[in-house]
Amino acid sequence: MNQPDPRRWRLLGLLAVAQFMLILDVTVVAIALPNIETDLHLQRETLTWVVSAYTLMFGGLMLLGGRAADLLGSRRVVLTGLLVFTLASLVTGLANGPEVLLGGRVAQGIGAAMLSPAALSVVTKTFSGAELNKALGIWSAMGGGGSAIGVLLGGLLTAGPGWQWVFYINLPIGLVVFALLIRMLPADTPSEQPGRLDVPGALLVTAGTGTAIYALINAGDRGWLSLATLGTLAGALVLYGVFAWVQRAVRSPLMDLRIFTRRPVTAGIFMILIATALMIAMFFLGSFYLQHFKQYDALRTGLLFLPVAVAAIVGAQLAGHLVGRTGARPIAVTGFLITAAGVAVPAIWEGAAVIVIGMTVGTVGLGAAFVASSTTTFAQIDYREAGLASGLLSTFHEVGASLGVAVVSSIAAASLAGTVSTGFTRGFTFAAVTAAVAAVLALVVVPAFKPSTGEVHAH
Repeated sequence: MNQPDPRRWRLLGLLAVAQFMLILDVTVVAIALPNIETDLHLQRETLTWVVSAYTLMFGGLMLLGGRAADLLGSRRVVLTGLLVFTLASLVTGLANGPEVLLGGRVAQGIGAAMLSPAALSVVTKTFSGAELNKALGIWSAMGGGGSAIGVLLGGLLTAGPGWQWVFYINLPIGLVVFALLIRMLPADTPSEQPGRLDVPGALLVTAGTGTAIYALINAGDRGWLSLATLGTLAGALVLYGVFAWVQRAVRSPLMDLRIFTRRPVTAGIFMILIATALMIAMFFLGSFYLQHFKQYDALRTGLLFLPVAVAAIVGAQLAGHLVGRTGARPIAVTGFLITAAGVAVPAIWEGAAVIVIGMTVGTVGLGAAFVASSTTTFAQIDYREAGLASGLLSTFHEVGASLGVAVVSSIAAASLAGTVSTGFTRGFTFAAVTAAVAAVLALVVVPAFKPSTGEVHAH
């Protein structure tokens, strides 16, 4: 085997900073949204798309990005993705109306979908054995930390130089990382195997999810069982059906759908979808409650989110230590039950302290659920499929974020637009019930096996 690259840890550091920016951009806007709404005179539906446009493109095109890295070479895709994301951040910050703002968010999502899987692919090629496990641990911590710190940073930037800086901050970081990566990224040979990019597949799955999100965002106004809502959801199902057909018909499909017949993979994907949806839904409701209803400024709101940010990391750390001894099922069930208990607090009582305590407890449970999700998914995965499995997890992470915001913004529509708190109560009640149902489902779907302690990763 070749000598490991002496600069590999520095390279990991740069790629982790890039990944941190991408994950940060999911939640950093949570605190900025009320200010963006006021400045650009946005409707509630448009405001929801500020989160969903990014997460939808990021999630919907992620597998295509991973496939592009295999076919065209990781170096090229990492650098292109980083450049697209960085320039799109500038455009989004300069937006003076909803069209440019959402266009910028879409372009940011496209850049993120190229950069994230290609960067992970560089990490898996650069490290091996025990070092790879350590590197992947650092990579995952960046993801978890990015979500939590995003909310705090969003408050600091919005209260300081203004909400535009939530996007502008990516410019200097992106350009510095780009300049350093050009020198450090190893040249790689694209894969020898002939294959094409399954662009129709990527477009179909993104269109299907986008249609479903559109239906859910508007359900609050049109009615959950109205013809328009049900018709749009049926359209999404048709698009998914066509996607499944295309995957069977094309020579190099975006994903091998047979992977979904494996129980650990399906269980892991289910958990990450629900956990992310609940986390982003809580951040969204909490941010609007504190800023709109309580009239707190962005800085105070951001600081109140600090214990929530710490809670996510604490939950993940605890679960990480316990999962080897107990297996994923008890961690998943306990995690979702803790979340249900936490979110039930603001569903029953009102007040800023109550909301912060409830979200903090709830987020401890979600941190644990994220760990259960990844350990379950990878439990019986052959190393040749690790890329597809991690791509699927990341995809459903972003799709979960899109769905979470879409559903709670519809349920809480009355409070987001007006001055009553009933919508917030409804939103938190829905989240608590969802978490409790997820706990019961986790008991049924998560396989009861103990991960072996002497697990060896083949590479």
